[in-house]
Amino acid sequence: MATPLSDTPLSPLRTVAVVGLGTMGTGITEVLAAAGRDVIGIDVSETQAARCVAALEASTARAVERGRLTGQQRAELLARVTTGTDLSAAAAADLVIEVAPESYEIKQQIFRELDGIVRPETVLATGTNALSVTRLAADSAHPERVLGMHFFNPAPAMKLVEVVSSVLTAPAAVTAVTNLALDLGKEPVAVGDRPGFVADGLLFGYLNQAAAMYEANYASREDIDAAMRLGCGLPMGPLALLDLIGVDTARTVLEAMYTASRDRLHAPAPILKQLSEAGLTGRKAGRGFYTYEAPGSGTVVEDGLTPREDGASAAGRPVRSVGVAGSGTMASGIAEVFAKAGFEVVLAARSEEKAQAAKARIGKSLSRSVDKGRMTAEAAASTLDLIRATGTYDDFADVDLAVEAVAEDLEVKRQLFATLDKVCKPGAVLATTTSSLPVVACARATSRPQDVIGMHFFNPAPAMKLVEVVRTVLTADDVHATVREVCAKIRKHAVDCGDRAGFIVNALLFPYLNNAVKMVQEHYATLDDIDAAMKLGGGYPMGPFELLDVVGLDVSLAIEKVLHREFRDPGLAPAPLLEHLVAAGCLGRKTGRGFREYAKR
Repeated sequence: MATPLSDTPLSPLRTVAVVGLGTMGTGITEVLAAAGRDVIGIDVSETQAARCVAALEASTARAVERGRLTGQQRAELLARVTTGTDLSAAAAADLVIEVAPESYEIKQQIFRELDGIVRPETVLATGTNALSVTRLAADSAHPERVLGMHFFNPAPAMKLVEVVSSVLTAPAAVTAVTNLALDLGKEPVAVGDRPGFVADGLLFGYLNQAAAMYEANYASREDIDAAMRLGCGLPMGPLALLDLIGVDTARTVLEAMYTASRDRLHAPAPILKQLSEAGLTGRKAGRGFYTYEAPGSGTVVEDGLTPREDGASAAGRPVRSVGVAGSGTMASGIAEVFAKAGFEVVLAARSEEKAQAAKARIGKSLSRSVDKGRMTAEAAASTLDLIRATGTYDDFADVDLAVEAVAEDLEVKRQLFATLDKVCKPGAVLATTTSSLPVVACARATSRPQDVIGMHFFNPAPAMKLVEVVRTVLTADDVHATVREVCAKIRKHAVDCGDRAGFIVNALLFPYLNNAVKMVQEHYATLDDIDAAMKLGGGYPMGPFELLDVVGLDVSLAIEKVLHREFRDPGLAPAPLLEHLVAAGCLGRKTGRGFREYAKR
């Protein structure tokens, strides 16, 4: 029996029905009308249909005010949109995009009714990001014309559209929808049918882990969000993003992901259920992880959980001089940061030659700042004069704060802390910049573990604004206060966390990167599509594979092994593909080949 769709290309999708006129449906309607499509907006609620029209009128009026549209163009755009409550209006459509609530029952009912309304060649697209496209298609009279067309919110601004095929979808339908997405000015990414697809599949696992981290009282909501914004360059922190998406929506997506994967990382954190059932679903309710000025507002207001400076914390120890141990990029960057803030710095390495090379690197960095107009030549010279390079740690005898920035090797760090314990004066604060090793192990190598703390800077230290301040169970209150005060003086944003693998940033970042590798390993999507999806759909400054190649695959693998060892969760086991690439010497940009190949320098 012939099917309504074959491999023959479909005619352009000129008339599109949008079923469901909430925020997403209204946004999709605007995008379609702006691209010259005739749009039939349908919603069961007359009130919601009227809100859609009002929203379109308001957004297009703003576009005219900003010079993006002329009055004539606005009038023509609005004239291309009709709205109503009768699904039979979709009869004239070449494409129907369904964006009803995330419920199989609701969506299947819509598709069954559409089967009796639309023409045989009409393409039916679901905007779901959590439900199975295959299951929705299988319930349709013509499953070959059903696919997913997943826009991102806000649809007019976000460039990504995931085009989701089931095993039943006809290639002609995929081609037609992909061409439409391109004509809308979007970046279509072809993906298969699994919960969350690419962008949400990676994003929601990360959001879930952030919720679990907060629920465990490991760090405050403000510190978790600040850490991911400043440490990864993300536009929003994960808890604020959960409030924006809707805590109930996130829970629904995660439930679907967990049902399909049985990966514990996708099992919704209990706090998501608690907030959802209490009606605290985020911005739309006026309260979620944060409290908002009003339902629908994005303005956060203080509540009982808002951190307050009440003066009750311990006073810090005075710090005038700082010792930095190490000669690599991180050590020289940290020394530069302290010198710029006016601290006297002793930069010590295993040899005088290495120390001088590190100081020369700082000199070049300061010269670049002068060239870019960020500081004067006089300021650069005086900053460099504050740094004394030496080949012996004995010169740390009088420093008030010693910061270790040597290789990420526990035995090397333990030996160095034993040396610092002997060399540094009583009362000096000893800090490690480790990103993955236990701070307490460094502390136990000394006779004064109460004076040891973690100060995890991010590379490049002069540019990155974040420092994770890591307290062990032995760290003294005044040591913690000292480091917080020092961070303020060097103009870094300090976030507090406990001494466990990955701290905040790496504990949330590297499982996300690992899951991206698993997607490629399972042939679910390509490197390029995954990178594009996360940049365009998630607002990430770099795609996961771009970032892995920059960080170094060996470094990434080492951190993932530490996380897996610490938390003993099977879902954190490093992807075999990553292990194979490291074993083959494909370490990223530094070797010229990682997930991609790079031109030799």
